Amino acid sequence: MGVVVPLRETRSDAASIQRLVDLTAGGMSAVNELILSKAGSNVDLIPEIARHLISSGGKRLRPMLTLAMAELCGYRGDGHVGLAASVEFMHTATLLHDDVVDESDMRRGKLAARKLWGNQASVLVGDYLLGQAFKMMVDVGSLDALRILSGASAVIAEGEVMQLGAAEDIGTTEARYMEVIEAKTAALFAAAAEVGPVIAGADASVRASARSYGMALGLAFQLVDDVLDYGGSASDLGKDTGDDLREGKITLPVILAIQRGQDADRAFWRRCLEERDVRDGDLEQAVALMRTTDALADTVTRARDFGAEALSALEAVPAGAHRDALAEAVDFCIARIC
Repeated sequence: MGVVVPLRETRSDAASIQRLVDLTAGGMSAVNELILSKAGSNVDLIPEIARHLISSGGKRLRPMLTLAMAELCGYRGDGHVGLAASVEFMHTATLLHDDVVDESDMRRGKLAARKLWGNQASVLVGDYLLGQAFKMMVDVGSLDALRILSGASAVIAEGEVMQLGAAEDIGTTEARYMEVIEAKTAALFAAAAEVGPVIAGADASVRASARSYGMALGLAFQLVDDVLDYGGSASDLGKDTGDDLREGKITLPVILAIQRGQDADRAFWRRCLEERDVRDGDLEQAVALMRTTDALADTVTRARDFGAEALSALEAVPAGAHRDALAEAVDFCIARIC
């Protein structure tokens, strides 16, 4: 996908998803009720863990994409609520699994579920939520939507495995990393956006544009997170800053800094990421190396480019308040690093 239009100027204190929140408020109320009901189980530990994460915040951007895209295409039923809840359950299950794989301690400003109930319980509850997600998809009755979301689930799992292969490998290329985040993060954004027009019966061009919007937004979202981990705040990220370094994660700013650095710099990255030997002051040194090599600035530029792609894709969907709100969501995503 090429960059067609420039991203609009944004300011972090002005950009907001409030219009999107307002437009989808009715649908999201129904989504939240459905989420709470489907997170229930006779096995006490399941709702306890699920609600720990579900009630801990998060903007619920992905399900809002499903609702907004369906509504802008004129959908009048309630099937989009079930699909939006499915999307959120898929995302929640991924978070539970990610925290186990990454050995993360915090999630959305709270202790990760694995720290409270253990790795086994976190993985199994994540599996339960995935099962509930697929049951809701079947209840909606759209084979196309089921195909899109089930396909996304498989792609996300592939992305997780690809990330394992790239973890702690300072030879990871930019192309390889982009493959990982397209699968691991952007695929669910793309599917969440596409199933709205699908259930509304929109034509193929609108479906494709919605998918392109979601994919580009997801890529921008992840690259912004990559930057924030080295220069943001815990409230922006929903986890501790510097976690990527401590967990040996190879992200785009790291890749660019390694490629452009000196031998001594690569030795530093190898110690921190491959040997997992992170010491006091290493996070500050990592940020300094990224600034010296323009790795952070260039990652921001790439995020803005994907934001521009997302805005361009929106031009092919029906105009109106929902489209404007979806455009503002792009601005909000990028503005987190402004």
